[in-house]
Amino acid sequence: LRTSRPSSGINAEYGGTRPKKTALGKKLLILGTLKTPDMLINSIFFINPSGDIFLEKHWRTIVSRSVCDHFFDAQAKAPTPEDVPPIITANKSCLINIYREKIYLVAVTQMEVQPLFVIEFMHRVMDTFTEYFDECTEAAIKDNIIVVYQLLEEMLDNGFPLATELNILTELIKPPTILNKAVSMVTGKEGVSSVLPGSQLSNVPWRRQGVKYANNEAYFDCVEDVDVIIDANGNVVSAEIHGNINCNVHLSGMPDLSMSFINPRLLDDVSFHPCVRLKRWESEKVLSFIPPDGNFVLMSYHISSQNQVAIPVYVRAMVNFNDPQTGRVDITVGPKQTLGKTVDNVVITVPMPKEVTGCSMTTSVGTYTFDPTTKQLKWDIGKIQPLKVPTMRGTCTMGTGSQCKAAHPTIHVDFKISQLAVSGLKVNRLDMFNESYKPFKGVKYITKAGNFQVRT
Repeated sequence: LRTSRPSSGINAEYGGTRPKKTALGKKLLILGTLKTPDMLINSIFFINPSGDIFLEKHWRTIVSRSVCDHFFDAQAKAPTPEDVPPIITANKSCLINIYREKIYLVAVTQMEVQPLFVIEFMHRVMDTFTEYFDECTEAAIKDNIIVVYQLLEEMLDNGFPLATELNILTELIKPPTILNKAVSMVTGKEGVSSVLPGSQLSNVPWRRQGVKYANNEAYFDCVEDVDVIIDANGNVVSAEIHGNINCNVHLSGMPDLSMSFINPRLLDDVSFHPCVRLKRWESEKVLSFIPPDGNFVLMSYHISSQNQVAIPVYVRAMVNFNDPQTGRVDITVGPKQTLGKTVDNVVITVPMPKEVTGCSMTTSVGTYTFDPTTKQLKWDIGKIQPLKVPTMRGTCTMGTGSQCKAAHPTIHVDFKISQLAVSGLKVNRLDMFNESYKPFKGVKYITKAGNFQVRT
């Protein structure tokens, strides 16, 4: 039983909102942030990189597809899919979009909204699809189109976010397993529960009731993305770290966990899952929470102080096109401030000018490829061995009669370092209360390249 505009209130104990009773006596689950009447979405369009709208969902009124023409214009002007402006104004409408898994989600709103609310909701939609279908691709969405519409109907009610917690959704809508599909075909019944989940009326709506496991486990992955811009002289222009603590928890009953860090003062810009008790963090810098069941992001943090960001790799690059007919490339890569950890999955991407028709390179480690369509030179190094520094040298050729003006491409670097948090963040203790069993607990650290750029 729902209302078209549920009320909300701030929970002083937890990091999200507290379900508040409506006049009908039901508690309503909301997004984990303040939900006001301004949080209204009229339509959502799913668009592939080719510009085809392969799925759309409307609430309240039907919005014409022509509103997406403004988005297509911005998409055509963007150099890469990630560079499309997240907010686009279109007459009386506003288009708010995200790009994930080679899919654009474009939300249309016709009133004043807070864009971050809409962006967070669309990311929650993509995360839910990933949990249901194991991947969130165009093919997976088309293969499970009925479940997709059922999920969107539950997650957004009359344009307002309603049930967004995965535990609630899995009780309402069964995941599309082979058995569930067979039962649906035989009985003709949809996989939507007619009973309101018990946890939706609980003070802990993010955790389902009656959870039991033979093996009780809790795994925590501290994943950090390093965003760096280095100029042609090797100086650091900007350096930031975006980190997440990803959890995979399978614990019986209603456990209460607390996590402490060796150096929590590093975390000055943080956001939490609604299960985290804010008062405990503000007073003791300890994460105290009753975890959801399964996968979730416990905490996200941002470190922007350059003196606290260690650059884990160095790149010395020389790319010039002084000769109108040929260009020269000389790139060296090596580890730096990795505390002895191995740098793996290293890939160097060099966008070439459109006049380049081919590249002839010599590499000491790894292999290179040149795509004549996208004009990208890609060097796949793999693992960097401590005693063998990877280098790539060679020349680029131009088309007949074409001349390349002086170009200074920006090199993109990808890498992964296991068992290292480049910020220095470390978990000190992880304790469990309210349950008598002893679970298996594990913490893993991963550092990856985010937007790592080297200018030439």
